[in-house]
Amino acid sequence: MSDFIVGLTGGIGSGKTTIANIFAQHGITIVDADIVARNVVDIDSPALAHISSHFGADFIQADGQLDRALLRKRIFSNDADKLWLNNLLHPLIREQLIAQMKAAQGAYCLLVAPLLIENNLTTLVNRVLVIDVSETTQISRTTTRDNNSVEQVQAIIASQASRQVKQDHADDLLNNDSTSLEELKSAVAKLHQHYLTMAAKCL
Repeated sequence: MSDFIVGLTGGIGSGKTTIANIFAQHGITIVDADIVARNVVDIDSPALAHISSHFGADFIQADGQLDRALLRKRIFSNDADKLWLNNLLHPLIREQLIAQMKAAQGAYCLLVAPLLIENNLTTLVNRVLVIDVSETTQISRTTTRDNNSVEQVQAIIASQASRQVKQDHADDLLNNDSTSLEELKSAVAKLHQHYLTMAAKCL
């Protein structure tokens, strides 16, 4: 088990996945909250049955999978539904994250969570690494990558902790506005060595 956990977070379009993949190249186990969140509502899961019962069968696709786009649209326009969904899923996700982190091998592991701060997952980590970018960069990358409208991206940004709040929670800050891949690799290599040193002190 890894006794030292680094929480990696950042807003939409900040480059979390790219940076997590670079850490993985150093042999670090990645625990991804987005993947866990998808797994807990997998086909025939109890959580999916609860969602179908609460929101209706229309929210389940013909292949048995959750219609994520429809659900996202619903909860973004209804705070009560969002709260209900969060109360259902967050404990399940947290349980799975803890189990995966306990199973992780190596000097430390990386918990990648877009909502690390918002969902109070900072209590599970020893260190918070924030990938910091401007809102302009977020909008530019996300509209290009996901074919979302500017308004959709702005709504997602508004639903997350502000850039300032993320910076305030950061133990380490990595700016990724216009960083080249080689510069990112160099920055991650330095952080990796830093975390190895810190993890060794926890033994």
